[in-house]
Amino acid sequence: MTSQTKNTLLARPRTGRTKFLLGGLLILGAVVYLIVTGTAATAQYFLTVEELRAKGTAAVGKNVRVSGALVGETMRYDAEALELTFVVANVPGMQKEIDAAGGLKAVLTRAVNDPNAARLAVHYVGPKPDLARPEAQAIMDGQLGEDGVFHADTLLFKCPTRYED
Repeated sequence: MTSQTKNTLLARPRTGRTKFLLGGLLILGAVVYLIVTGTAATAQYFLTVEELRAKGTAAVGKNVRVSGALVGETMRYDAEALELTFVVANVPGMQKEIDAAGGLKAVLTRAVNDPNAARLAVHYVGPKPDLARPEAQAIMDGQLGEDGVFHADTLLFKCPTRYED
C-alpha cells in the first residue's frame, strides 16, 4: 500500500454511518419537538372566578378555562334554542385549599351558599350536559365578553355526589 492510498483511505468519511446518525438525530429531534408542543397545547391551567375577574379587561376575548360551582337556582335551559345560562361561584383552585376546607363537596356547597363569593354569569349554546346540577363543579372553556358574561365553548361538570364520603 502506498502512502497516497493510505491517505485516501483515512480521508474517506464513513458515509453510511454518518447518514444513519444524522437521520436518527433528526427523528429524535422531531419526536421531542412533537412531545413538547403537544404537551404545551393541551396543558391548560384553569382560572378561578376571582382570578378571571382580577384580570379585568385584559381577559376580554381571550380563550381561557374557568372553574366554579354551579349556583343551581340560576340555571336556565332553552331546549329549542339549545341555550344554557347559569352562574358559577368562586371555588379555590389549589387542591391543598380544597382538602383543607373539607373536600370538594364541602367547598362547592360553601361557595354556592356564600353571598360574598365572586360570581360569573355563563352562556353556553349546545345540548345541556347530564351532570349540570346545583353545586356541581363547572369547568368551562371560552371567552369573557365585554358585557362580563363568560361565553363557554365547552362545558365539563363534576357531580358533587361523587365526592361524598
